[in-house]
Amino acid sequence: MSSDQSKLDRLRIDRSSAVSTRKRRSQGGIGWIILSILALAAIAAAVWLQRPKAVVVETAVARQQVAGAGARTLLNASGYVTARRAATVSSKVTGKVLEVLTEEGKKVEKDQILARLDATNIDAALKLAEAQLEARKKLLEETKPNLAFAQQELTRYNDLAKTKVVSDSDFRRAEMEARTMSARIVRLSSEIDVAEREVAQWRQQLDDMTIRAPFGGIVTSKNAQPGEMISPMSVGGFTRTGICTIVDMSSLEIEVDVNESYINRVQSGLKVEATLDAYSDWKIPCHVIAIIPTADRQKATVKVRVGFDQLDERILPDMGVKVAFQSAAPAASVEKAATLRVLVPNAAVQKVDGRDIVWVVKEGRVERRAVTLSPGSGSDASIEGGLNAGEKVVVNAPADLRDGAPVSEKNP
Repeated sequence: MSSDQSKLDRLRIDRSSAVSTRKRRSQGGIGWIILSILALAAIAAAVWLQRPKAVVVETAVARQQVAGAGARTLLNASGYVTARRAATVSSKVTGKVLEVLTEEGKKVEKDQILARLDATNIDAALKLAEAQLEARKKLLEETKPNLAFAQQELTRYNDLAKTKVVSDSDFRRAEMEARTMSARIVRLSSEIDVAEREVAQWRQQLDDMTIRAPFGGIVTSKNAQPGEMISPMSVGGFTRTGICTIVDMSSLEIEVDVNESYINRVQSGLKVEATLDAYSDWKIPCHVIAIIPTADRQKATVKVRVGFDQLDERILPDMGVKVAFQSAAPAASVEKAATLRVLVPNAAVQKVDGRDIVWVVKEGRVERRAVTLSPGSGSDASIEGGLNAGEKVVVNAPADLRDGAPVSEKNP
């Protein structure tokens, strides 16, 4: 019986070993899954790190121009850029400069403090005048009760005089005392008024020791230093006549001398094309503001004021400039000859394989585009086809730039 039982025991399936085997297989599968995820993450990180980096480029916006408008030049002339509002700021009084609070090239606002003068003596005189004013006010307050008492006494003596109790001389004396006190009050009031005016005068002189900007603008020269003497008029020696010179850059315009033989060609509002000597390729649109109604008999010229259509920070006072007074062609010929063109900087156009191309920036990437050029306009290239106004192009594109490469625009 026991032998049969042992045989039956050997025929039984060991369930515990099967369970442990399944556990090991399950754990091994999870490990493979984790390893696969880590491997994919590593591959993604490597791809991300090896991706092409965005190239930082300088861009410009293509702008539209109407070419062939038929305008013709009536007259050429030369002149200088001038400022309608420019002033050398000085002081109202002679004094020693204590501090200067501005420098060349600094922008200042209206009433901004530019400098301070030594006001030691004026401050002392002001304090003395204020003390004298206070003393007169106290004297007035002291005299007012005396006036009230004298008036009461006059009233009492007047009542007694009716009953013949007091003599006429005592009544007259009381009347004189009341009048004297009243006159003293008037005099002290006048002295207080004079003292107040004197205090106001010293305060004004103290305020004059602070020099302020008469208008907003740019400081173009600094004419005095701390320790120097300054005066509103030239007195010789080492005395300065100004703290600094301020120019209102918004008031810049051009003054041109036109030969009186050709002044009949110029009229107010006429379009003008100006060219600064410093930027010979830059054509600046302008217009005639006014013709000064007088001639210079020595030079036989008439002065003409020309205004800028739009100011630019490159335009500076006293720059030399050449102007061309323009005459527009009739409207019909303008419409017939007008051709829409696009202007971009010359540095935005490259020649590749014998063709003119530009790099257009779209949604953070560059697109290579072939264009058709026409005769340029100085520092700008004129494009007749292949580019639309408003599109951004790369200026001074790197030599290794490729079509579709990611780019980022340089901050202006």
